[in-house]
Amino acid sequence: MPDRMPALFLSHGAPPLVDDPTWVAQLKQWARDLPRPRAILMISAHWESAPLTIGSTTTGTPLTYDFGGFAPKYYQVEYRSPGAPELGQRVAALMPDNESVAYQPNRGLDHGAYVPLTVMYPDADIPVLQISMPTLDPQRLLHLGERLRPLRDEGVLIIGSGFTTHGLPFLRDPSPTAEAPGWSKEFDAWAHERFATGDVEGLIDFQATAPGMPYAHPTTEHFAPLFVALGASDDPEQVPTETVDGFWIGLAKRSIQLV
Repeated sequence: MPDRMPALFLSHGAPPLVDDPTWVAQLKQWARDLPRPRAILMISAHWESAPLTIGSTTTGTPLTYDFGGFAPKYYQVEYRSPGAPELGQRVAALMPDNESVAYQPNRGLDHGAYVPLTVMYPDADIPVLQISMPTLDPQRLLHLGERLRPLRDEGVLIIGSGFTTHGLPFLRDPSPTAEAPGWSKEFDAWAHERFATGDVEGLIDFQATAPGMPYAHPTTEHFAPLFVALGASDDPEQVPTETVDGFWIGLAKRSIQLV
């Protein structure tokens, strides 16, 4: 039997993440500390589609280069992970009968999925499936995570890939070691406190109560994958392991592991 896998929320970074030695070292070490997954289920901030949509389940589907303005090398990256058709079938089977499931077989992994995977599992030898976020509502995403929870007993690593702060319009210095703005530091400290106390209700209400808003998340899709990971955990109110902290271009890259 495969090892029971945790659920993760990671701050995934833009394509230049792979050029940041600190972040690369953190993600590599994190992957080494995990049991080897039988398959990986990715929920990325960069795919919102209702109803829940299952992406490509075949090997070799081209990646989705859903970004602009970067150097040409970032559009030449490949990540030919094996397809995961059985996992796609399991995800569909776990959804309620009164909720439809859609399929987009030509949609390859987007950068919120493949960029961290190229660092954590560079051999691309583990089957990967990406599904969409059908909503940005935290409560509904928690329920989605609950439905996906049984996959962890089947050796599936569930990863919610977003960013703890994502106020890109409000950054003034794009350098990797830039001083984090006050709103980013404040939101990150608040998130750390919520994690440390298992305050799920506070996390759910982040738009109304978190300091640094709305600058930390002028749109909320990069915090939303957290709630899928929380729902997929044994207890959303647990105190997670905080595996990565610090900032990149002023954005908080805090990431957590849940059992």
